[in-house]
Amino acid sequence: MALKQQIEGDIKNAMLAKDKDALRALRAIKSLILLEETKEGAGGELTQDAEMKLLTKAAKQRRESADIYKTQNREDLASAELQELEIIERYLPKQLSVADIQAKLRDIISRVGAKGPADMGKVMGVATKELAGQADGKVVSAQVKELLSSL
Repeated sequence: MALKQQIEGDIKNAMLAKDKDALRALRAIKSLILLEETKEGAGGELTQDAEMKLLTKAAKQRRESADIYKTQNREDLASAELQELEIIERYLPKQLSVADIQAKLRDIISRVGAKGPADMGKVMGVATKELAGQADGKVVSAQVKELLSSL
Protein backbone atom coordinates (compact mmCIF):
# COMPACT_ATOMS: atom_id res chain seq x y z
CA MET A 1 0.00 0.00 0.00
CA ALA A 2 1.29 3.42 -0.93
CA LEU A 3 2.19 5.75 1.90
CA LYS A 4 -0.45 8.30 0.86
CA GLN A 5 -3.30 5.78 1.12
CA GLN A 6 -1.96 4.49 4.43
CA ILE A 7 -1.81 8.04 5.83
CA GLU A 8 -5.36 8.78 4.62
CA GLY A 9 -6.64 5.64 6.35
CA ASP A 10 -4.81 6.55 9.55
CA ILE A 11 -6.27 10.09 9.39
CA LYS A 12 -9.76 8.59 9.32
CA ASN A 13 -8.92 6.36 12.29
CA ALA A 14 -7.48 9.31 14.22
CA MET A 15 -10.62 11.33 13.51
CA LEU A 16 -12.83 8.52 14.78
CA ALA A 17 -10.66 8.14 17.88
CA LYS A 18 -10.61 11.95 18.35
CA ASP A 19 -6.82 11.82 18.67
CA LYS A 20 -5.87 15.44 17.97
CA ASP A 21 -2.11 14.91 18.29
CA ALA A 22 -2.02 12.03 15.81
CA LEU A 23 -4.36 13.90 13.49
CA ARG A 24 -2.09 16.97 13.46
CA ALA A 25 0.99 14.88 12.63
CA LEU A 26 -0.77 12.81 9.98
CA ARG A 27 -2.17 15.88 8.28
CA ALA A 28 1.32 17.40 8.24
CA ILE A 29 2.69 14.27 6.55
CA LYS A 30 -0.15 14.25 4.00
CA SER A 31 0.49 17.92 3.29
CA LEU A 32 4.17 17.22 2.62
CA ILE A 33 3.25 14.38 0.26
CA LEU A 34 0.72 16.50 -1.65
CA LEU A 35 3.19 19.38 -1.96
CA GLU A 36 5.85 17.04 -3.30
CA GLU A 37 3.43 15.40 -5.78
CA THR A 38 2.20 18.72 -7.17
CA LYS A 39 5.61 20.36 -7.30
CA GLU A 40 6.69 21.54 -10.72
CA GLY A 41 8.46 18.77 -12.61
CA ALA A 42 7.05 16.00 -10.40
CA GLY A 43 5.29 13.10 -12.08
CA GLY A 44 2.33 13.09 -9.70
CA GLU A 45 3.20 9.86 -7.86
CA LEU A 46 6.08 9.60 -5.43
CA THR A 47 8.48 6.69 -5.48
CA GLN A 48 9.04 4.77 -2.27
CA ASP A 49 12.52 6.28 -2.06
CA ALA A 50 11.11 9.82 -2.37
CA GLU A 51 8.54 9.04 0.34
CA MET A 52 11.28 7.82 2.70
CA LYS A 53 13.38 10.93 2.05
CA LEU A 54 10.35 13.10 2.77
CA LEU A 55 9.60 11.31 6.04
CA THR A 56 13.26 11.31 7.08
CA LYS A 57 13.44 15.07 6.50
CA ALA A 58 10.23 15.64 8.48
CA ALA A 59 11.52 13.50 11.36
CA LYS A 60 14.83 15.38 11.38
CA GLN A 61 13.00 18.72 11.48
CA ARG A 62 10.87 17.57 14.44
CA ARG A 63 13.94 16.30 16.30
CA GLU A 64 15.83 19.56 15.79
CA SER A 65 12.82 21.67 16.76
CA ALA A 66 12.32 19.64 19.94
CA ASP A 67 16.00 20.14 20.85
CA ILE A 68 15.70 23.90 20.34
CA TYR A 69 12.53 24.07 22.42
CA LYS A 70 14.19 22.09 25.22
CA THR A 71 17.16 24.47 25.34
CA GLN A 72 14.70 27.37 25.59
CA ASN A 73 12.80 25.63 28.42
CA ARG A 74 9.63 25.25 26.35
CA GLU A 75 8.68 21.71 27.33
CA ASP A 76 5.11 22.18 26.07
CA LEU A 77 6.29 22.83 22.51
CA ALA A 78 9.05 20.20 22.73
CA SER A 79 6.57 17.51 23.78
CA ALA A 80 4.29 18.37 20.84
CA GLU A 81 7.22 18.00 18.43
CA LEU A 82 8.26 14.70 20.02
CA GLN A 83 4.70 13.35 19.72
CA GLU A 84 4.69 14.21 16.02
CA LEU A 85 8.13 12.63 15.65
CA GLU A 86 6.87 9.42 17.23
CA ILE A 87 4.02 9.24 14.72
CA ILE A 88 6.30 10.00 11.75
CA GLU A 89 8.73 7.27 12.86
CA ARG A 90 5.94 4.67 12.56
CA TYR A 91 6.23 5.02 8.79
CA LEU A 92 10.03 4.94 8.63
CA PRO A 93 12.06 1.74 8.48
CA LYS A 94 13.59 0.61 11.77
CA GLN A 95 16.78 2.51 12.55
CA LEU A 96 20.02 0.51 12.70
CA SER A 97 21.98 0.22 15.92
CA VAL A 98 25.49 1.68 16.13
CA ALA A 99 26.96 -1.84 15.96
CA ASP A 100 24.99 -2.61 12.78
CA ILE A 101 26.04 0.71 11.26
CA GLN A 102 29.69 -0.02 12.02
CA ALA A 103 29.44 -3.50 10.48
CA LYS A 104 27.93 -2.11 7.28
CA LEU A 105 30.49 0.70 7.17
CA ARG A 106 33.39 -1.77 7.53
CA ASP A 107 31.99 -3.65 4.53
CA ILE A 108 31.66 -0.41 2.53
CA ILE A 109 35.20 0.67 3.48
CA SER A 110 36.64 -2.63 2.27
CA ARG A 111 34.63 -2.51 -1.00
CA VAL A 112 35.64 1.09 -1.72
CA GLY A 113 39.25 0.41 -0.75
CA ALA A 114 39.52 3.32 1.67
CA LYS A 115 42.94 3.69 3.28
CA GLY A 116 42.40 6.55 5.72
CA PRO A 117 40.58 9.79 6.58
CA ALA A 118 41.33 11.23 3.14
CA ASP A 119 38.88 8.70 1.63
CA MET A 120 35.92 9.88 3.72
CA GLY A 121 34.12 11.32 0.69
CA LYS A 122 34.23 8.01 -1.16
CA VAL A 123 32.90 6.09 1.83
CA MET A 124 30.19 8.64 2.69
CA GLY A 125 28.90 8.67 -0.90
CA VAL A 126 28.25 4.92 -0.84
CA ALA A 127 27.13 4.85 2.81
CA THR A 128 24.58 7.62 2.29
CA LYS A 129 22.92 5.66 -0.50
CA GLU A 130 23.00 2.28 1.20
CA LEU A 131 21.93 3.45 4.67
CA ALA A 132 19.29 5.97 3.52
CA GLY A 133 16.39 5.99 5.94
CA GLN A 134 18.04 3.41 8.19
CA ALA A 135 20.47 5.66 10.04
CA ASP A 136 20.92 9.33 10.86
CA GLY A 137 23.52 11.04 8.67
CA LYS A 138 25.34 12.54 11.67
CA VAL A 139 25.76 9.12 13.27
CA VAL A 140 27.01 7.62 10.00
CA SER A 141 29.47 10.49 9.50
CA ALA A 142 30.84 10.15 13.04
CA GLN A 143 31.26 6.40 12.66
CA VAL A 144 32.99 6.77 9.28
CA LYS A 145 35.46 9.27 10.81
CA GLU A 146 36.14 6.93 13.71
CA LEU A 147 36.65 3.86 11.51
CA LEU A 148 38.83 5.65 8.96
CA SER A 149 41.03 7.27 11.59
CA SER A 150 41.80 3.84 13.04
CA LEU A 151 43.08 2.51 9.66
